[in-house]
Amino acid sequence: MYVWPCAVVLAQYLWFHRGSLPAKAVLEIGAGVSLPGIVAAKCGAEVTLSDSSELPHCLEICRQSCQMNNLPQVHVVGLTWGHISRDLLALPPQDIILASDVFFEPEDFEDILTTVYFLMQKNPKVKLWSTYQVRSADWSLEALLYKWDMKCVHIPLESFGADKDDIAESALPGRHTVEMLVISFAKDNLNYT
Repeated sequence: MYVWPCAVVLAQYLWFHRGSLPAKAVLEIGAGVSLPGIVAAKCGAEVTLSDSSELPHCLEICRQSCQMNNLPQVHVVGLTWGHISRDLLALPPQDIILASDVFFEPEDFEDILTTVYFLMQKNPKVKLWSTYQVRSADWSLEALLYKWDMKCVHIPLESFGADKDDIAESALPGRHTVEMLVISFAKDNLNYT
């Protein structure tokens, strides 16, 4: 368990938008140590942290993060991307889904977007706030976003003060530029009733 640069950038985005977070329903997927979800909860959001139901040690890390940050109101659930479960079905509509560095293994991308799509059906206005590290030019989300009727907007890091070396840097070898995306339904400008 490690706080990756993507988590720090997403936490910075949350802090920048902290005024819009109170009472928002926020779900962090692939939470791990849960820095973005913890920041959202500290800013007044109603947060649920999730990680794979197949990795109970990750769920325990989420619980420990809540305990260490005095956040007993934060829920922790096991959600495995691409799987329908009682926990997924029981989730209330979300306003924001957080995803820090979940777009890591290309074979997981569709399962992630399948889960996000299911959650978007509960609230078509939900936004996925996601950060990822560019590790390869060989993969893209664009085709999958089109398939699932989603769109994304790239958010420049400098627009929320995350372009500083001490925020988005990585000591890992190679090029690891952090990108920030906001993903929504492609037709989110329609009037849903």
